[in-house]
Parts: sequence; C-alpha cells; structure tokens
Amino acid sequence: MTAAKPALRPNVPHFSSGPCAKRPGWTAHNLKDAALGRSHRAKIGKAKLKLAIELTREVLEVPAGYRIGIVPASDTGAVEMALWSLLGARPVTTIAWESFGEGWVSDIVKELKLKDVIRLHAGYGDIPDLSKADPASDIVFTWNGTTSGVRVPNADWISADREGLTICDATSAAFAQPLDWAKLDVVTFSWQKALGGEAAHGMLVLSPRAVARLESYVPAWPLPKIFRMTKGGKLNEGIFEGETINTPSMLCVEDYLDALNWAKSVGGLKGLMARADANTKVLADWKAKTPWIDFLATDPAIRSNTSVCMKVIDPAITSLSADAQADFSKKLVALVEKEGAGYDFAHYRDAPAGLRIWCGATVESGDVALLTQWIDWAFAEMKSTLAKAA
Repeated sequence: MTAAKPALRPNVPHFSSGPCAKRPGWTAHNLKDAALGRSHRAKIGKAKLKLAIELTREVLEVPAGYRIGIVPASDTGAVEMALWSLLGARPVTTIAWESFGEGWVSDIVKELKLKDVIRLHAGYGDIPDLSKADPASDIVFTWNGTTSGVRVPNADWISADREGLTICDATSAAFAQPLDWAKLDVVTFSWQKALGGEAAHGMLVLSPRAVARLESYVPAWPLPKIFRMTKGGKLNEGIFEGETINTPSMLCVEDYLDALNWAKSVGGLKGLMARADANTKVLADWKAKTPWIDFLATDPAIRSNTSVCMKVIDPAITSLSADAQADFSKKLVALVEKEGAGYDFAHYRDAPAGLRIWCGATVESGDVALLTQWIDWAFAEMKSTLAKAA
C-alpha cells in the first residue's frame, strides 16, 4: 500500500548547500540598480564594491584592523590565494574531516610540496583532536565541514599567543556561526553560501598578523597574477578597498548588496544565526520522532547548523552494500524532487549515503518542516518498493 502524499509543499523548495536558497522575498527586480555595462573601475563600480566590503564588515562584525577583499574564483580562489601566498614560512598543521578540508591538505602536500606538515584527520561525522594543533605552526582548517555536517565547536583550542597563522575556510560558517576573530588570521567565504548570493566571487579577510606575513615573506614558488596581494613588498591596499584583481560581475555585486541589506533587516549576525538554529531545530525535532533517521554528526556540540548531514539507520537499509545505500538515498531525493517538494538535498558525492539539507538563514523553518513530511513519504514509498523486490 502506498503512503499518502503530504497536502502542502515548501513555498521555496531549495535546500542546496551551494548555491544556496535566495533570501526570502527575493526577485530579479531587486537588482534593477546594478551598474551593468559600466566599468568596475568607474566611480559607480568602485562605490558599490567598497560598499560590499563595508556591509560585510558590519554584518559579520569584522574588527576594524582586519582587511576585507573581494577576490576571484569563489571561496576556492580565496583559500588558494592564502595557501600559495602565506605558507612555507613555518611548519603547517592541517585539520580535515571531510572532502573540502582534505582538498586543502592535498594542495599543501602535493602541489606546494611542503614537507613539514602535521596532518590531523577524522572521518565523516567526527572531528580530530583539536588540542593537538601546534601553535608554533600555521594551522589550516575549515570552520564548518560542508560535506559532513561537522563544525568546530569554538576557537578555544587556538592559542591566543600562537606564533603561526590560522587560515580558516569559513564558507558555510560565515553568517551562521560565531567566528572568533581574535583567533583567526585568514578567513575565506563565498557569496553563494550562507546569504544565497550569486557565485564566482570570494571574500578574503586578513588580520594584521597575516598582513605582516605577506609583507615580510616571499614564497619560494612563482605566484600567478591572480594570487598576488603585494606590490613592492607592501600589501596592495587597493584589493581591500574594492579594486578587484580581475573584472567582477556587477550583477553579482548588486545581488550580494541585496543579501547584506536583507541580513541587516533580520537583525544582523545575531538574527542570521538564530534563523539557522531554528531551521536545524526542525530537523532535530524530526529526528527525535523518526526512528529511521539520525545525524551524521551524533555529537550536538560539533553539529552544523547550515549543511546538516543525516543518515538512514533503518536496518533494512543499513544491511545493504554502500553502493546500494547510496542508490537508495539518491532515489529518495529524486522522488521528492519529482514532486517539486525539495531540490538538491542528497549527500555529497564523496560523503556517506544520506541527506544534506541546507538550513542557513535564507531558508524558512516552515519549509524545512514541510520537507521532512515529503521525505517521510518518499522513505515509505522506497521501503515499499524494496520489500516488493525482495
């Protein structure tokens, strides 16, 4: 017997972990003032880029002494700029527990070919022993592991009098989780994550300590133009005032400005974090009454409130092979997508089988609740099909 379909669908069925859902009430009309057909170096272009930096500082509560730059190639470009420009002066501690963090480790070891590297590693759903991070080394880590749903609980493990730099990929943490700026020297994120902006542009935030490293250290390898942040041994201040290295999309800039102004309207950083927490609570409440689902990160202290990863724990499914479990999860998501009730919430390709539901601030908690009803329906349908095939 087939299960009854839910009566209602989410108003906005977008649950992708990147690009993420647009902010509530978004329409293309919001971009009518974009400086299209104008140079980004014209007065209007420079003003909008500088405003994007100023609003980022205001909403994220970035300290006055930190530089904020708009850089090419999304969060990936921002991280690579930091790795290639700053590493090599000291030993490096890498901390990784999911695919993107492991990607930075690969770049450090295989591309930059650094030898003095301490690797702290944990599997999906867990986190390494952060106390083992060497404060004399440069430390590279993600604040929120987007593909595992695991975040660092805080920055208490980072020494206040560290000798090395901390380089933090915060792309699915910024605007949703409190970043301890005093403990962070490089922070990167992208527009298309927590605020649902358009893609292709990254943000790079540098502490005074990071700037001092840039001005006192020259890497042993050549730097492509797109990575260069200094001129004549001094920081290229223009990058951090809106003079971008390459040509940005002014349409994307306008969309980011719209997202930042919306963020201010919902209470700034505190309001954004509260919205993400409320969305994640919906899934926690669902898990509490649903015997076949659980969080991939079983410890609430390290559980993400943005890229929430969940696993199917029904014995009939867990007894299947890993490939069969992945196929089950993908077909469950496809069933919900076919009904127009939820899009792009399958597990990441390298992660364990299950669901990855974006709960950042641009998502409404009522839509998350409706999505869970559709997942319940799809699970019952899939279980029925599986039983008939047995």
